[in-house]
Amino acid sequence: MAQENQNQNQNQQQDVNQLLKVRREKLAALQEAGKDPFQITKFDVTHHSQEVKDNFDALEGKNVTIAGRVMFKRIMGKASFCNIQDLKGNIQCYVARDSIGEEPYADFKKYDVGDILGISGEVFKTKTGEMSIHAASVTLLSKSLQILPEKFHGLTDTDMRYRQRYVDLIMNAEVKDTFIKRSKVLSSIRRYLDAQGFMEVETPMLVSNAGGAAARPFETHFNALDEDLKLRISLELYLKRLIVGGMERVYEIGRVFRNEGLDTRHNPEFTLMELYQAYTDYHGMMDLTENLYRYVAKEVTGSEILTYGEHQMDLSKPFERITMVDAVRKYSGVDFDELHTLEDVRAVAKEKHIEFEERHKKGDILNLFFEEFVEEHLIQPTFVMDHPIEISPLTKKKPENPEYVERFEFFMNGWEMANAYSELNDPIDQRARFAAQEELLAAGDAEANHTDEDFLNALSIGMPPTGGIGFGIDRMVMMMTNSPAIRDVLLFPTMKSLDK
Repeated sequence: MAQENQNQNQNQQQDVNQLLKVRREKLAALQEAGKDPFQITKFDVTHHSQEVKDNFDALEGKNVTIAGRVMFKRIMGKASFCNIQDLKGNIQCYVARDSIGEEPYADFKKYDVGDILGISGEVFKTKTGEMSIHAASVTLLSKSLQILPEKFHGLTDTDMRYRQRYVDLIMNAEVKDTFIKRSKVLSSIRRYLDAQGFMEVETPMLVSNAGGAAARPFETHFNALDEDLKLRISLELYLKRLIVGGMERVYEIGRVFRNEGLDTRHNPEFTLMELYQAYTDYHGMMDLTENLYRYVAKEVTGSEILTYGEHQMDLSKPFERITMVDAVRKYSGVDFDELHTLEDVRAVAKEKHIEFEERHKKGDILNLFFEEFVEEHLIQPTFVMDHPIEISPLTKKKPENPEYVERFEFFMNGWEMANAYSELNDPIDQRARFAAQEELLAAGDAEANHTDEDFLNALSIGMPPTGGIGFGIDRMVMMMTNSPAIRDVLLFPTMKSLDK
Protein backbone atom coordinates (compact mmCIF):
# COMPACT_ATOMS: atom_id res chain seq x y z
CA MET A 1 0.00 0.00 0.00
CA ALA A 2 2.84 2.41 0.86
CA GLN A 3 4.53 1.70 -2.48
CA GLU A 4 1.21 2.25 -4.27
CA ASN A 5 0.74 5.63 -2.58
CA GLN A 6 4.30 6.63 -3.41
CA ASN A 7 3.78 5.74 -7.08
CA GLN A 8 0.50 7.68 -7.11
CA ASN A 9 2.18 10.77 -5.63
CA GLN A 10 4.99 10.54 -8.19
CA ASN A 11 2.47 10.32 -11.02
CA GLN A 12 0.54 13.30 -9.66
CA GLN A 13 3.74 15.34 -9.42
CA GLN A 14 4.64 14.43 -13.00
CA ASP A 15 1.17 15.57 -14.12
CA VAL A 16 1.58 18.86 -12.25
CA ASN A 17 5.02 19.43 -13.74
CA GLN A 18 3.62 18.86 -17.22
CA LEU A 19 0.79 21.36 -16.60
CA LEU A 20 3.26 23.96 -15.31
CA LYS A 21 5.41 23.37 -18.40
CA VAL A 22 2.38 23.96 -20.65
CA ARG A 23 1.61 27.26 -18.91
CA ARG A 24 5.13 28.52 -19.46
CA GLU A 25 4.94 27.47 -23.09
CA LYS A 26 1.70 29.44 -23.46
CA LEU A 27 3.40 32.51 -22.00
CA ALA A 28 6.36 32.10 -24.37
CA ALA A 29 3.99 31.86 -27.34
CA LEU A 30 2.18 35.04 -26.25
CA GLN A 31 5.45 36.89 -25.85
CA GLU A 32 6.67 35.72 -29.24
CA ALA A 33 3.42 36.98 -30.79
CA GLY A 34 3.89 40.39 -29.15
CA LYS A 35 1.08 39.80 -26.63
CA ASP A 36 3.11 39.64 -23.42
CA PRO A 37 0.58 40.31 -20.60
CA PHE A 38 3.36 41.47 -18.29
CA GLN A 39 3.97 44.45 -20.57
CA ILE A 40 0.52 45.87 -19.73
CA THR A 41 0.88 48.64 -17.14
CA LYS A 42 -2.74 49.66 -16.42
CA PHE A 43 -6.35 48.77 -17.08
CA ASP A 44 -9.29 51.08 -16.40
CA VAL A 45 -11.99 49.33 -14.32
CA THR A 46 -15.45 50.88 -14.02
CA HIS A 47 -17.20 48.38 -11.73
CA HIS A 48 -16.67 45.46 -9.38
CA SER A 49 -18.68 42.27 -9.71
CA GLN A 50 -20.99 42.85 -6.75
CA GLU A 51 -21.68 46.43 -7.85
CA VAL A 52 -22.93 45.09 -11.18
CA LYS A 53 -25.23 42.63 -9.41
CA ASP A 54 -26.46 45.14 -6.83
CA ASN A 55 -27.26 47.72 -9.51
CA PHE A 56 -28.42 45.33 -12.21
CA ASP A 57 -31.68 47.14 -13.00
CA ALA A 58 -29.83 50.39 -13.68
CA LEU A 59 -26.94 48.71 -15.55
CA GLU A 60 -28.81 46.17 -17.68
CA GLY A 61 -27.98 46.79 -21.33
CA LYS A 62 -25.11 49.14 -20.48
CA ASN A 63 -21.38 48.59 -20.89
CA VAL A 64 -19.14 47.97 -17.88
CA THR A 65 -15.49 47.02 -17.47
CA ILE A 66 -14.36 44.59 -14.77
CA ALA A 67 -11.08 42.86 -14.00
CA GLY A 68 -10.24 39.82 -11.92
CA ARG A 69 -9.07 36.23 -11.76
CA VAL A 70 -10.53 33.40 -13.86
CA MET A 71 -11.94 30.87 -11.37
CA PHE A 72 -13.92 28.76 -13.84
CA LYS A 73 -13.99 28.38 -17.61
CA ARG A 74 -16.22 26.34 -19.95
CA ILE A 75 -15.47 26.24 -23.67
CA MET A 76 -18.46 25.49 -25.95
CA GLY A 77 -17.32 25.89 -29.54
CA LYS A 78 -18.04 29.41 -30.73
CA ALA A 79 -19.14 30.66 -27.32
CA SER A 80 -17.80 30.13 -23.81
CA PHE A 81 -18.42 31.07 -20.19
CA CYS A 82 -15.96 32.07 -17.49
CA ASN A 83 -16.30 33.20 -13.90
CA ILE A 84 -14.29 36.27 -12.87
CA GLN A 85 -13.45 36.87 -9.20
CA ASP A 86 -12.50 40.34 -7.95
CA LEU A 87 -12.34 42.15 -4.62
CA LYS A 88 -16.10 42.24 -4.13
CA GLY A 89 -17.10 38.75 -5.33
CA ASN A 90 -17.51 37.06 -8.69
CA ILE A 91 -19.59 37.30 -11.85
CA GLN A 92 -20.20 35.18 -14.93
CA CYS A 93 -18.97 36.42 -18.31
CA TYR A 94 -20.24 35.19 -21.69
CA VAL A 95 -17.51 35.23 -24.32
CA ALA A 96 -18.54 34.66 -27.95
CA ARG A 97 -16.31 34.53 -31.04
CA ASP A 98 -18.65 36.76 -33.03
CA SER A 99 -18.55 39.43 -30.30
CA ILE A 100 -14.81 39.68 -29.57
CA GLY A 101 -13.35 38.50 -32.89
CA GLU A 102 -11.83 35.27 -34.13
CA GLU A 103 -8.22 35.81 -33.06
CA PRO A 104 -9.04 37.15 -29.55
CA TYR A 105 -11.44 34.22 -29.08
CA ALA A 106 -8.73 31.75 -30.09
CA ASP A 107 -6.48 33.35 -27.49
CA PHE A 108 -9.23 33.26 -24.87
CA LYS A 109 -9.70 29.52 -25.32
CA LYS A 110 -6.04 29.03 -24.32
CA TYR A 111 -6.30 31.06 -21.12
CA ASP A 112 -6.12 29.14 -17.82
CA VAL A 113 -7.92 29.18 -14.52
CA GLY A 114 -5.91 31.60 -12.39
CA ASP A 115 -5.18 34.05 -15.22
CA ILE A 116 -6.20 37.66 -14.60
CA LEU A 117 -8.46 39.17 -17.28
CA GLY A 118 -9.99 42.53 -18.02
CA ILE A 119 -13.42 42.25 -19.63
CA SER A 120 -15.60 44.98 -21.13
CA GLY A 121 -19.14 44.28 -22.23
CA GLU A 122 -22.87 44.61 -21.79
CA VAL A 123 -24.73 43.65 -18.62
CA PHE A 124 -27.48 41.08 -19.21
CA LYS A 125 -29.22 38.01 -17.79
CA THR A 126 -28.83 34.54 -19.27
CA LYS A 127 -31.81 32.30 -20.04
CA THR A 128 -31.36 30.75 -16.60
CA GLY A 129 -31.59 34.20 -14.99
CA GLU A 130 -27.92 34.60 -14.00
CA MET A 131 -26.60 38.16 -14.04
CA SER A 132 -23.70 38.21 -16.48
CA ILE A 133 -21.54 40.32 -18.75
CA HIS A 134 -21.61 39.76 -22.52
CA ALA A 135 -17.96 40.38 -23.41
CA ALA A 136 -17.11 42.81 -26.20
CA SER A 137 -13.39 42.63 -25.44
CA VAL A 138 -11.13 40.43 -23.31
CA THR A 139 -7.62 41.47 -22.23
CA LEU A 140 -5.11 39.14 -20.59
CA LEU A 141 -3.60 41.24 -17.80
CA SER A 142 -1.46 38.61 -16.06
CA LYS A 143 -0.58 34.99 -16.83
CA SER A 144 -0.75 32.57 -13.89
CA LEU A 145 2.21 30.20 -14.06
CA GLN A 146 1.13 28.24 -10.99
CA ILE A 147 -1.90 25.99 -10.50
CA LEU A 148 -4.59 26.94 -7.99
CA PRO A 149 -5.88 24.27 -5.60
CA GLU A 150 -8.64 22.08 -6.99
CA LYS A 151 -11.91 24.03 -6.80
CA PHE A 152 -14.07 21.73 -4.69
CA HIS A 153 -11.43 20.81 -2.13
CA GLY A 154 -9.91 24.28 -2.01
CA LEU A 155 -6.92 25.14 0.14
CA THR A 156 -7.69 23.16 3.28
CA ASP A 157 -4.23 22.44 4.72
CA THR A 158 -4.15 24.88 7.64
CA ASP A 159 -0.38 25.30 7.71
CA MET A 160 -0.27 25.99 3.96
CA ARG A 161 -3.16 28.46 4.24
CA TYR A 162 -1.16 30.57 6.69
CA ARG A 163 2.08 30.29 4.70
CA GLN A 164 0.39 31.10 1.37
CA ARG A 165 -2.22 33.60 2.49
CA TYR A 166 -2.39 34.99 -1.05
CA VAL A 167 -3.79 31.63 -2.23
CA ASP A 168 -6.02 31.35 0.84
CA LEU A 169 -7.60 34.73 0.00
CA ILE A 170 -8.29 33.56 -3.57
CA MET A 171 -9.80 30.21 -2.65
CA ASN A 172 -11.73 31.01 0.54
CA ALA A 173 -14.19 33.90 0.38
CA GLU A 174 -14.77 33.86 4.14
CA VAL A 175 -11.07 34.54 4.72
CA LYS A 176 -11.19 37.69 2.64
CA ASP A 177 -14.33 38.73 4.54
CA THR A 178 -12.47 38.32 7.85
CA PHE A 179 -9.75 40.73 6.78
CA ILE A 180 -12.23 43.21 5.36
CA LYS A 181 -13.87 43.18 8.80
CA ARG A 182 -10.48 43.59 10.46
CA SER A 183 -9.99 46.77 8.46
CA LYS A 184 -13.46 47.93 9.55
CA VAL A 185 -12.58 47.28 13.21
CA LEU A 186 -9.55 49.54 12.93
CA SER A 187 -11.35 52.31 11.04
CA SER A 188 -14.27 52.16 13.51
CA ILE A 189 -11.92 52.49 16.49
CA ARG A 190 -10.26 55.50 14.89
CA ARG A 191 -13.59 57.16 14.08
CA TYR A 192 -14.82 56.69 17.65
CA LEU A 193 -11.67 57.96 19.33
CA ASP A 194 -11.21 60.86 16.93
CA ALA A 195 -14.78 61.95 17.71
CA GLN A 196 -13.90 61.85 21.43
CA GLY A 197 -11.03 64.27 20.92
CA PHE A 198 -8.19 61.73 20.93
CA MET A 199 -5.14 62.28 18.73
CA GLU A 200 -3.39 59.37 16.99
CA VAL A 201 0.38 59.35 17.42
CA GLU A 202 3.37 57.13 16.65
CA THR A 203 6.14 56.16 19.05
CA PRO A 204 9.41 54.20 18.60
CA MET A 205 9.49 50.47 17.91
CA LEU A 206 13.24 50.16 18.52
CA VAL A 207 13.97 51.11 22.13
CA SER A 208 16.83 50.83 24.57
CA ASN A 209 14.46 49.87 27.41
CA ALA A 210 11.43 47.75 26.56
CA GLY A 211 9.02 48.51 29.40
CA GLY A 212 5.34 48.90 30.09
CA ALA A 213 4.46 45.20 30.29
CA ALA A 214 5.63 41.93 31.78
CA ALA A 215 7.14 40.20 28.74
CA ARG A 216 10.47 39.05 27.34
CA PRO A 217 11.60 41.34 24.49
CA PHE A 218 13.30 40.56 21.20
CA GLU A 219 16.82 41.98 21.07
CA THR A 220 18.84 43.32 18.16
CA HIS A 221 21.99 45.31 17.49
CA PHE A 222 22.11 48.73 15.85
CA ASN A 223 25.38 48.74 13.89
CA ALA A 224 25.57 52.49 13.20
CA LEU A 225 25.63 53.36 16.93
CA ASP A 226 27.07 50.01 18.06
CA GLU A 227 24.25 49.70 20.59
CA ASP A 228 21.98 46.83 21.63
CA LEU A 229 18.31 47.67 21.22
CA LYS A 230 15.02 45.92 21.82
CA LEU A 231 11.74 45.74 19.97
CA ARG A 232 9.01 47.34 22.05
CA ILE A 233 6.71 45.11 24.10
CA SER A 234 4.28 47.92 24.91
CA LEU A 235 3.34 51.47 23.89
CA GLU A 236 2.84 52.75 27.40
CA LEU A 237 5.89 54.67 28.54
CA TYR A 238 6.25 56.86 25.45
CA LEU A 239 2.54 57.68 25.36
CA LYS A 240 2.65 58.77 29.00
CA ARG A 241 5.56 61.05 28.13
CA LEU A 242 3.17 62.76 25.70
CA ILE A 243 0.60 63.25 28.49
CA VAL A 244 3.38 64.94 30.46
CA GLY A 245 3.98 67.14 27.41
CA GLY A 246 0.38 68.37 27.47
CA MET A 247 -1.25 66.12 24.87
CA GLU A 248 -4.29 65.31 26.97
CA ARG A 249 -5.81 62.50 24.86
CA VAL A 250 -3.54 60.28 22.76
CA TYR A 251 -3.70 56.82 21.26
CA GLU A 252 -1.55 54.57 19.11
CA ILE A 253 -2.41 51.43 17.14
CA GLY A 254 0.77 49.55 16.36
CA ARG A 255 2.74 46.35 16.34
CA VAL A 256 4.46 45.16 19.51
CA PHE A 257 6.78 42.20 19.87
CA ARG A 258 7.04 39.68 22.70
CA ASN A 259 9.52 36.82 22.66
CA GLU A 260 6.99 34.24 23.81
CA GLY A 261 5.27 31.08 22.60
CA LEU A 262 2.67 30.53 19.91
CA ASP A 263 -0.87 29.35 20.56
CA THR A 264 -4.44 30.09 19.46
CA ARG A 265 -4.40 33.48 21.24
CA HIS A 266 -0.73 34.46 21.08
CA ASN A 267 1.56 35.51 18.24
CA PRO A 268 4.96 37.08 19.03
CA GLU A 269 4.15 40.00 16.71
CA PHE A 270 0.70 41.45 17.32
CA THR A 271 -1.33 44.66 17.16
CA LEU A 272 -1.91 46.62 20.34
CA MET A 273 -3.85 49.81 20.88
CA GLU A 274 -3.09 51.95 23.90
CA LEU A 275 -4.76 55.22 24.80
CA TYR A 276 -4.23 57.71 27.62
CA GLN A 277 -6.57 60.41 28.83
CA ALA A 278 -5.60 63.11 31.29
CA TYR A 279 -7.85 64.03 34.22
CA THR A 280 -9.71 60.72 34.41
CA ASP A 281 -9.20 57.36 36.15
CA TYR A 282 -9.87 53.68 35.60
CA HIS A 283 -13.62 54.21 36.00
CA GLY A 284 -13.45 56.60 33.05
CA MET A 285 -11.60 53.89 31.11
CA MET A 286 -14.39 51.41 31.90
CA ASP A 287 -16.99 53.77 30.49
CA LEU A 288 -14.87 54.35 27.39
CA THR A 289 -14.36 50.60 26.88
CA GLU A 290 -18.09 49.85 27.09
CA ASN A 291 -18.98 52.57 24.63
CA LEU A 292 -16.14 51.73 22.24
CA TYR A 293 -16.92 48.01 22.10
CA ARG A 294 -20.62 48.67 21.47
CA TYR A 295 -19.79 51.16 18.72
CA VAL A 296 -17.31 48.87 16.95
CA ALA A 297 -19.56 45.81 17.20
CA LYS A 298 -22.47 47.72 15.68
CA GLU A 299 -20.28 49.15 12.91
CA VAL A 300 -18.63 45.84 12.00
CA THR A 301 -21.33 43.22 12.67
CA GLY A 302 -24.51 45.32 12.72
CA SER A 303 -25.38 44.04 16.19
CA GLU A 304 -24.49 44.48 19.87
CA ILE A 305 -24.79 40.69 20.33
CA LEU A 306 -21.56 38.88 19.46
CA THR A 307 -21.56 35.16 18.73
CA TYR A 308 -18.31 33.32 19.33
CA GLY A 309 -18.40 29.56 19.11
CA GLU A 310 -21.14 28.34 21.42
CA HIS A 311 -21.37 31.61 23.35
CA GLN A 312 -23.34 34.78 22.77
CA MET A 313 -22.07 37.93 24.43
CA ASP A 314 -24.48 40.80 25.00
CA LEU A 315 -22.77 44.18 24.74
CA SER A 316 -26.03 46.11 25.03
CA LYS A 317 -26.28 45.58 28.81
CA PRO A 318 -24.04 47.32 31.38
CA PHE A 319 -20.83 45.32 31.73
CA GLU A 320 -20.38 43.53 35.07
CA ARG A 321 -17.84 45.06 37.45
CA ILE A 322 -16.25 42.86 40.13
CA THR A 323 -13.07 43.06 42.19
CA MET A 324 -10.43 40.36 41.80
CA VAL A 325 -10.82 39.38 45.46
CA ASP A 326 -14.60 39.04 45.08
CA ALA A 327 -14.21 37.06 41.85
CA VAL A 328 -11.78 34.62 43.48
CA ARG A 329 -14.10 34.29 46.48
CA LYS A 330 -17.07 33.65 44.14
CA TYR A 331 -15.45 30.92 42.05
CA SER A 332 -12.93 29.31 44.43
CA GLY A 333 -14.50 29.86 47.83
CA VAL A 334 -11.27 31.41 49.13
CA ASP A 335 -11.49 34.89 50.70
CA PHE A 336 -8.10 36.62 50.43
CA ASP A 337 -9.35 39.40 52.71
CA GLU A 338 -9.34 36.81 55.50
CA LEU A 339 -5.75 35.67 54.77
CA HIS A 340 -3.43 38.01 56.67
CA THR A 341 0.00 36.39 56.39
CA LEU A 342 2.01 34.94 53.54
CA GLU A 343 2.09 31.62 55.40
CA ASP A 344 -1.73 31.55 55.44
CA VAL A 345 -1.84 32.28 51.71
CA ARG A 346 0.72 29.58 50.86
CA ALA A 347 -1.12 27.03 52.98
CA VAL A 348 -4.41 27.66 51.13
CA ALA A 349 -2.59 27.57 47.78
CA LYS A 350 -1.15 24.14 48.59
CA GLU A 351 -4.57 22.97 49.74
CA LYS A 352 -6.08 24.09 46.39
CA HIS A 353 -3.15 22.62 44.39
CA ILE A 354 -1.99 26.03 43.13
CA GLU A 355 1.68 25.91 42.20
CA PHE A 356 3.67 29.00 43.18
CA GLU A 357 7.31 30.05 43.36
CA GLU A 358 9.28 31.02 46.44
CA ARG A 359 9.42 34.66 45.27
CA HIS A 360 5.63 34.93 45.00
CA LYS A 361 3.89 37.15 47.49
CA LYS A 362 0.23 37.31 48.51
CA GLY A 363 -0.79 39.35 45.45
CA ASP A 364 1.02 37.04 43.05
CA ILE A 365 -0.77 34.02 44.52
CA LEU A 366 -4.14 35.83 44.38
CA ASN A 367 -3.51 36.29 40.67
CA LEU A 368 -2.68 32.59 40.28
CA PHE A 369 -6.01 31.75 41.95
CA PHE A 370 -7.76 34.13 39.56
CA GLU A 371 -6.19 32.49 36.52
CA GLU A 372 -7.01 29.00 37.75
CA PHE A 373 -10.54 29.43 39.08
CA VAL A 374 -12.07 32.55 37.53
CA GLU A 375 -11.05 33.39 33.97
CA GLU A 376 -12.95 30.58 32.22
CA HIS A 377 -16.23 31.75 33.78
CA LEU A 378 -16.03 35.32 32.49
CA ILE A 379 -18.03 34.85 29.29
CA GLN A 380 -20.19 37.97 29.36
CA PRO A 381 -18.38 41.35 29.25
CA THR A 382 -16.81 41.81 32.69
CA PHE A 383 -14.43 44.29 34.31
CA VAL A 384 -12.24 42.61 36.94
CA MET A 385 -11.05 45.44 39.18
CA ASP A 386 -8.55 46.23 41.92
CA HIS A 387 -5.52 44.03 41.28
CA PRO A 388 -2.78 43.39 43.85
CA ILE A 389 0.11 45.84 43.78
CA GLU A 390 2.68 43.06 43.25
CA ILE A 391 1.55 42.52 39.65
CA SER A 392 0.89 46.17 38.78
CA PRO A 393 4.12 48.21 38.84
CA LEU A 394 2.77 51.20 36.87
CA THR A 395 -0.57 51.68 38.62
CA LYS A 396 -1.90 54.01 41.34
CA LYS A 397 -2.57 52.46 44.73
CA LYS A 398 -6.10 52.50 46.10
CA PRO A 399 -5.92 55.21 48.77
CA GLU A 400 -8.08 53.26 51.19
CA ASN A 401 -6.25 49.94 50.64
CA PRO A 402 -2.65 50.33 49.36
CA GLU A 403 -2.19 46.55 48.92
CA TYR A 404 -4.32 46.93 45.80
CA VAL A 405 -4.28 49.27 42.81
CA GLU A 406 -6.81 51.03 40.59
CA ARG A 407 -6.56 48.60 37.69
CA PHE A 408 -8.99 46.50 35.73
CA GLU A 409 -8.82 43.81 33.10
CA PHE A 410 -11.68 43.47 30.65
CA PHE A 411 -12.83 39.91 29.95
CA MET A 412 -15.14 38.30 27.40
CA ASN A 413 -15.45 34.66 26.38
CA GLY A 414 -13.00 33.81 29.19
CA TRP A 415 -10.31 35.93 27.53
CA GLU A 416 -8.52 39.04 28.69
CA MET A 417 -9.43 41.69 26.09
CA ALA A 418 -7.99 44.85 27.65
CA ASN A 419 -5.93 46.06 30.61
CA ALA A 420 -6.34 49.50 32.19
CA TYR A 421 -5.12 51.64 35.08
CA SER A 422 -5.41 54.82 36.96
CA GLU A 423 -1.84 55.62 35.95
CA LEU A 424 0.83 56.01 38.59
CA ASN A 425 2.08 59.61 38.38
CA ASP A 426 4.12 59.78 41.59
CA PRO A 427 7.80 59.65 40.48
CA ILE A 428 9.03 58.64 43.96
CA ASP A 429 6.59 55.73 44.17
CA GLN A 430 7.38 54.78 40.56
CA ARG A 431 11.12 54.64 41.31
CA ALA A 432 10.43 52.32 44.24
CA ARG A 433 8.28 50.09 41.99
CA PHE A 434 11.06 49.96 39.39
CA ALA A 435 13.51 48.98 42.13
CA ALA A 436 11.25 46.08 43.07
CA GLN A 437 11.19 45.05 39.41
CA GLU A 438 14.99 45.17 39.28
CA GLU A 439 15.09 42.77 42.23
CA LEU A 440 12.84 40.40 40.31
CA LEU A 441 15.13 40.66 37.29
CA ALA A 442 18.11 39.81 39.45
CA ALA A 443 16.20 36.83 40.81
CA GLY A 444 15.73 35.48 37.29
CA ASP A 445 12.40 36.94 36.17
CA ALA A 446 13.11 37.73 32.49
CA GLU A 447 9.75 39.52 32.16
CA ALA A 448 10.35 42.12 34.86
CA ASN A 449 10.86 45.79 33.93
CA HIS A 450 14.17 47.69 33.94
CA THR A 451 14.28 51.14 35.52
CA ASP A 452 13.59 53.78 32.87
CA GLU A 453 15.38 56.93 34.02
CA ASP A 454 14.03 59.15 31.25
CA PHE A 455 10.47 58.09 32.05
CA LEU A 456 11.11 58.88 35.73
CA ASN A 457 12.42 62.29 34.68
CA ALA A 458 9.19 62.88 32.72
CA LEU A 459 7.10 61.97 35.77
CA SER A 460 9.24 64.34 37.86
CA ILE A 461 8.28 67.18 35.54
CA GLY A 462 4.68 66.34 36.36
CA MET A 463 1.99 64.12 34.85
CA PRO A 464 -1.68 64.92 35.58
CA PRO A 465 -4.04 62.27 36.93
CA THR A 466 -4.49 59.97 33.94
CA GLY A 467 -6.45 56.92 32.87
CA GLY A 468 -4.88 54.52 30.38
CA ILE A 469 -5.83 51.29 28.66
CA GLY A 470 -4.39 48.73 26.26
CA PHE A 471 -6.56 46.72 23.86
CA GLY A 472 -5.48 43.55 22.07
CA ILE A 473 -6.73 44.33 18.57
CA ASP A 474 -6.24 40.80 17.24
CA ARG A 475 -8.42 39.26 19.94
CA MET A 476 -11.01 41.95 19.33
CA VAL A 477 -11.05 40.99 15.64
CA MET A 478 -11.28 37.30 16.56
CA MET A 479 -14.37 38.09 18.60
CA MET A 480 -15.96 40.24 15.87
CA THR A 481 -15.37 37.57 13.19
CA ASN A 482 -15.89 34.35 15.20
CA SER A 483 -12.36 33.26 14.29
CA PRO A 484 -10.99 30.28 16.27
CA ALA A 485 -7.30 31.28 16.29
CA ILE A 486 -5.24 34.46 16.25
CA ARG A 487 -3.54 33.25 13.06
CA ASP A 488 -6.91 33.46 11.34
CA VAL A 489 -6.97 37.25 11.82
CA LEU A 490 -3.29 37.92 11.01
CA LEU A 491 -2.63 38.16 7.29
CA PHE A 492 0.87 36.75 7.72
CA PRO A 493 1.22 35.04 11.13
CA THR A 494 4.57 33.94 12.48
CA MET A 495 5.47 30.49 11.16
CA LYS A 496 8.41 28.19 11.72
CA SER A 497 10.71 28.19 8.72
CA LEU A 498 10.29 25.18 6.44
CA ASP A 499 14.07 24.94 6.33
CA LYS A 500 14.28 24.09 10.03
